[in-house]
Order: sequence, then structure tokens, then C-alpha cells
Amino acid sequence: MAITHVIYDLDGILLDTEPLHAQVNQAIANRYGKTIDRTLQYQLCGRKSKDSAALIVETLQLPLTPEAFLQEKDAIIYQYYPQVPPLPGIVRLTHHLANHNIPQAVATSSATRPFTAKTQPHQAWFSLFRCIVRGDDPELTRGKPAPDIFLIAAKRLGAKPENCLVFEDSLAGVMAARQAGMYVVAIPPPEMDYSAYQQADQVLTSLEDFKPEYWHLPAFEPDHHRVSPAQV
Repeated sequence: MAITHVIYDLDGILLDTEPLHAQVNQAIANRYGKTIDRTLQYQLCGRKSKDSAALIVETLQLPLTPEAFLQEKDAIIYQYYPQVPPLPGIVRLTHHLANHNIPQAVATSSATRPFTAKTQPHQAWFSLFRCIVRGDDPELTRGKPAPDIFLIAAKRLGAKPENCLVFEDSLAGVMAARQAGMYVVAIPPPEMDYSAYQQADQVLTSLEDFKPEYWHLPAFEPDHHRVSPAQV
């Protein structure tokens, strides 16, 4: 095993957006007397926005189109995106790997518009990533759990899939990374059933528990300066 490149999901790995998505989805469902249960929430994680909207509308039998659902959601969620913070441990890790010249990338189901809204306050931090593949990338025809997005990221990094380590929080993302032939570390949301993540090579409760040396990456220095979210 030789890990030479690292790829991250955006929502739930780099930025703590998943609770916001869940709250807004449920707020819309509440208008129609419906509840998004845990099973449906599992299925939503990691999907493109339009796919998630279609799944919610179909599963809950809502009296509106997926497009109308997304319009309602966007009217609420965009005002909160700039307030979303990084996840604990991720700023430290990404700066550490960058300092050791480990190429890093982002592979996200988010399209360009929501990606820009989420990352606007963190532009200096996101400059660390060698490439970013978004959900509306012209090369991307299939979303997660298909492996395409990770294979595109690896190609643009000039990396072999077997030398890539992926960080994911969703089952769809874990499946996509495994199908791409990559190693994957899963950090499931707290409400998820961790036993469902058996395809992952490693499952952690927090990125603060990640030890780079386990993957033969440079270890954190004992006196490593922990970069705070306020500095990104």
C-alpha cells in the first residue's frame, strides 16, 4: 500500500453542512405532514441535489415536482451556507498534508453554485487543493455511488486509483470510492448506523482521531500547530 494522493468529499467531511441539509429537507417535508426517517436519510447522503430531491418526493409522495422541492430548499438554505464551519480536525489534516507535498483534491456532488456559496468564506483554505471535481462537471455523467467522480479526480491529479485515499461520510460515497479501486476512510454522521459502513477500510467517529502514519503518510509532529477554523 502506497498512498500518494488524498481525495475528500465536501459535505460532511470538509464542511459541516449535513445537519443543515437534513433540517431544511425536514422543514419542507413538515409542510406536507411528512417525516424523513433514518432509512431515507441514509439514502440521501452523498447524492446530487436533484437526485436527493427526486428521492424525497417519490418516497414521501409529496404533491410537488423535484424541481419545485429544490426551489423551496434553495430559497432557505443559501442564506445559511456562508455560516457553515469546517469539521473538527480537517483543517489541521489538510494543512499538514499540504506542508508535506501530498497532493489533495475535492470530489463533491455539489454543483458549482452551491459549492461557491459554501466555500466563499474559506477561499485561502481551498487553495490547498490541486483539483476540485463538482457535481456538474462536464465529464461527470453518473453521480455517487458510481465511481466516476473519484476516477476523474485521480486522473486530474495524475494518480493511480490504488494510490488514492478517500475521506467520505456517506454510504454512497464509500461505495463509489471502493468501486474506483481506492482506499476509503469513513466518518459517518453520528446518527448513522456504523455497522453499515463495512466496505470502508477504516471507520472513525471524528477526523480528530485520524492518524496519518496508519496509512504510511507523514505523522503529525508532536508540537504541530493546530490551525483553527478561524484561520481558514
